[in-house]
Amino acid sequence: MASSASAQAQANPGSSAPLQRGIVKMVLSGCAIIVRGQPRGGPPPERQINLSNIRAGALARRAVQGQPDTKDVPDEPWAFQAREFLRKKMIGKEVCFNVEIKTNQGREYGMVYLGKDTSGENIAESLVAEGLATVRREGIRGTNPDQARLCDLEDQAKSVKKGMWSEGGGSHTIRELKYSIENPRNFVDSMHQKPVNAIIEHVRDGSVVRALLLPDYYLVTVMLSGIKCPTFKREADGTESPESFAAEAKFFTESRLLQRDVQIILESCHNQVILGTILHPNGNITELLLKEGFARCVDWSMAVYTQGADKLRAAERSAKERKVRIWKDYVAPTANLDQKDRQFVAKVMQIVNADAIVVKLVSGEYKTIHLSSIRPPRIEGESAQEKNKDKDKRFRPLYDIPYMFEAREFMRKKLIGKKVNVTVDYIRAATAATDLGTSSIPAFPERTCATVTIGGINIAEALVSKGLATVIRYRQDDDQRSSHYDELLAAEARAIKNAKGLHSKKELPIHRVADISGETQKAKQFLPFLQRAGRSEAVVEYVFSGSRLKLYMPKETCLITFLLAGIECPRGSRNIPGGQQEAEPYSDEAMMLTKELVLQREVEVEVESMDKAGSFIGWLHVDGVNLSVALVEHCLSKVHFTAERSSYYKTLVSAEEGARQRKEKIWANYEEKTAEESVPPIEEKERVPSYKPVYVTEITDSFHFYTQDVETGAQLETLMETMRAEIATQPPVEGAFTPHNGVYCISKFGDGEWYRAKVERVESPAKVHVFYIDYGNRETVSSTRLAPLSPAFNIRALPAQATENAFAYIQVPQDEDARADVVDCVVRDIQNTQCLLNVEYVEGSCQHVTLQFTDTKDDVGLGLVKEGMVMVDVRKDKHLQKMVAEYLKAQEAAKSSRLNLWRYGDFRADDADEFGYSR
Repeated sequence: MASSASAQAQANPGSSAPLQRGIVKMVLSGCAIIVRGQPRGGPPPERQINLSNIRAGALARRAVQGQPDTKDVPDEPWAFQAREFLRKKMIGKEVCFNVEIKTNQGREYGMVYLGKDTSGENIAESLVAEGLATVRREGIRGTNPDQARLCDLEDQAKSVKKGMWSEGGGSHTIRELKYSIENPRNFVDSMHQKPVNAIIEHVRDGSVVRALLLPDYYLVTVMLSGIKCPTFKREADGTESPESFAAEAKFFTESRLLQRDVQIILESCHNQVILGTILHPNGNITELLLKEGFARCVDWSMAVYTQGADKLRAAERSAKERKVRIWKDYVAPTANLDQKDRQFVAKVMQIVNADAIVVKLVSGEYKTIHLSSIRPPRIEGESAQEKNKDKDKRFRPLYDIPYMFEAREFMRKKLIGKKVNVTVDYIRAATAATDLGTSSIPAFPERTCATVTIGGINIAEALVSKGLATVIRYRQDDDQRSSHYDELLAAEARAIKNAKGLHSKKELPIHRVADISGETQKAKQFLPFLQRAGRSEAVVEYVFSGSRLKLYMPKETCLITFLLAGIECPRGSRNIPGGQQEAEPYSDEAMMLTKELVLQREVEVEVESMDKAGSFIGWLHVDGVNLSVALVEHCLSKVHFTAERSSYYKTLVSAEEGARQRKEKIWANYEEKTAEESVPPIEEKERVPSYKPVYVTEITDSFHFYTQDVETGAQLETLMETMRAEIATQPPVEGAFTPHNGVYCISKFGDGEWYRAKVERVESPAKVHVFYIDYGNRETVSSTRLAPLSPAFNIRALPAQATENAFAYIQVPQDEDARADVVDCVVRDIQNTQCLLNVEYVEGSCQHVTLQFTDTKDDVGLGLVKEGMVMVDVRKDKHLQKMVAEYLKAQEAAKSSRLNLWRYGDFRADDADEFGYSR
């Protein structure tokens, strides 16, 4: 801008003006600057200083809006170069100045020097010497040496043709300012998010600036992506009232960026507002504003921030923790929680909804956890009950709300029975019911909202990314939200872009599920089908009591009520005519055990019959465990007489006998009663040998051995290859599996491969005793080496291949050394080899067999007798007498030859069993 002293200004010269200091905040033109003081508790005072005795070209001015008679005024020649000369030299630097003239309008004119005293560079002289300003010779007095020096410098610049004195007058140096952009969105897209050189010309508030983009001289307003600072509100009378810390935030940005050379990444355009990030060598102003408590994160523009939204959240979190500036009264949502209540590991017991789960804490307590910041699928507008009022009296949200079932199933398959990491984000306070006249808002209890992860996967984010949930939008000042809110928004954006789930344009999924619970006629029609099906797959939807459940049959798409067969379980409390029937002892414990074992698990059921109320009765298996047997084993049920005709009767009786001996729970007051045991008559039959090829896989110290059928060997190999391929593509999450006695699983053996196994006993998470069901060996492992067994590879797909056997007609020596010799001998001869096997008789759960070598057909057991390694077990069965006689003959020969056991003669007492006596 041109500067000239008026007559009044020259009439009031400051003869001996004192020297003052300040920091250059802004260069208005080639002959005017704004200086400020040092900040003390807030933005410092400012003043404009015009350079005395010189004149520089005026910068461009834009037409005043609303005044059609005004128009844009371009730069005068060399005006922009003069401004740039001063900006690069002075901005942010300390200067000293003296005010020589002060006009009646308050304009101040003086000399400005770089540095703390007049020994520094004289700015006016530098401008004139570079040919960027002219000297106002009309006001010069010959006695003033400073003014005379300016005239000399101007003459020198003219002589060497510097700046405006160059040939052509310098008109070619005028910039062409572009005040507006016809299509801001296309302009931003054309930049491809590459850094653009710029000068910050104006700071409106802490997060909004006016920038001059180089080299094309676009003058644009840029809002910082991802944040918002306190602003200045314009009142009705035209005045501005600052919000709290607005002035401080503006000064913070001004003091670091105003008229600085920067780079700007133009990231997006929202409602004609350009969003961007300003890059400066000394740091990112966006992050600095957040860290110092001058700004808060803004969700709507956070998504376009290219430098990492997590950095902004971390900076804001730092300011909140330190309670600085706008966060001085901040109270964290989980401030009242102990660290152990804020972060913990728990086991998922139930999926309540697409956004809520029930977990079991280490203490054994059950807790409902809601996933932070997400909303499950729902019917918009008219309520579901009203929509289904005439069609169906029972509205079932799980099946009737689109994508609710898919969301529940996703969580059930991912989480049920697994250990998860829970990080509490906030506690949503309880709300009372509100009546709005035409509608009402129901009451909600207090809710614990948290981020739940398993194997590093955020379940809420996974749900949203599949389009099975949406993200809740909050008020900007609502701090009760997920700690991973930005990731949730990004996941939702991906789901919308890919048209997944709720965002799909396809026809909504329909689940036509028939509920035949209590429908006696329908149940009767359905019964024969389930009986013929044998084992059917099901999902336990609800547990009414220890032995009464509600099942969803996926293949049949129906819901049924199911009663466990073979047991008598304590009844819970229930309403009856005339009052309420009290619960029987341990009914709650039985129900909790059933819930823990089967609720929302994939199970297999065998339906045997149904009762008068339309409930099906049968057996339920989960991970190879018979639930009826499990309840009996845990002393929470008794065996019912109806189990006698079942194939599970012996197992149930054995489990009940063990429970009685422990005298726990329902057997706490049990007293042993003597009863005569009736021995069933032995059915006589002829011995008909039928040898089949087997592979001996394991020999135990007790002289039992395990075999695999050669005929099913190929099936086992195929299953193992398929199972390991699936494990390679989807590795198990370490520590997510919680072992229980009797549960089938997969275990990582010492060779690094996974094998099917059964948990026999759990001492601690570090000591779990497992039995490898296909090979017969046992091992004690850590629970981290165990994982769930997929239904595709369970014992229904292929039964356990290892069969336990004992040698028929043989007594194992009681002496440990002698028994060890026998085991070593057999291990050398038959382990990991193929033999021929014939079942001779069965005792308990173990079959007693004869084993032949494949090539020679020699009897392995008979060979041990001949070598004097073992004794003969004399059987009374008539159809086995021929074999017993052959074995006894071999034993006599070994005795005569004094082999091994018989080397000292017949060591047995005369009343030994083989002589027909017993002690």
